[in-house]
Amino acid sequence: MRAATRRETLRGPAGDIECAVDEPTGAPRGIALIAHPHPLFGGTLDNKVVQTLARAFVELGYATWRPNFRGVGASEGAHDEGRGEADDLAAVLAHLGADRPVLAGFSFGAAVQAKLAARVATERLVLVGVAVSRLDVPAVPPGTLVIHGELDETVPLAAVLDWARPQELPVLVVPGADHFFHRKLAALKIAVTANWK
Repeated sequence: MRAATRRETLRGPAGDIECAVDEPTGAPRGIALIAHPHPLFGGTLDNKVVQTLARAFVELGYATWRPNFRGVGASEGAHDEGRGEADDLAAVLAHLGADRPVLAGFSFGAAVQAKLAARVATERLVLVGVAVSRLDVPAVPPGTLVIHGELDETVPLAAVLDWARPQELPVLVVPGADHFFHRKLAALKIAVTANWK
């Protein structure tokens, strides 16, 4: 976590939502809301992939918000299989008054963001290691940035390609990367920043 990261607590449908917030230098060009991996398997807002996404978006000029899902850290409530989690992310956006935010997520968080993108207008959707083999992930808007590890053992690349194919959705593959992008975080960050307008 960056030294400048601050913690904020917002009220959501199930109680308090703990958030980590990082601000760019100068006026932000927008809001990036970043969702973490599965809370029942150790996912938190401090996950290294989620922090890498936050660094990428701060570098691109966005204020980044990383909430802890229900039951994680200081966030109240209990895990709700992605339904309540999407409601909580929507509550964070409502609190911020965010107009066309960037939605980004990793694994379970990417699947939840795909669900949220069906409900809110976004600038862009960024899905990393999206858990298509473990959850029902809806079709996403054209222009969604999908990033996946070549050697992902948790969500096989073939499953993501099967999900993306009918949508004619490109998938950016990070060579040699596993699900958690061990030793590939720099490549992940470049995959985001180099593919931004």
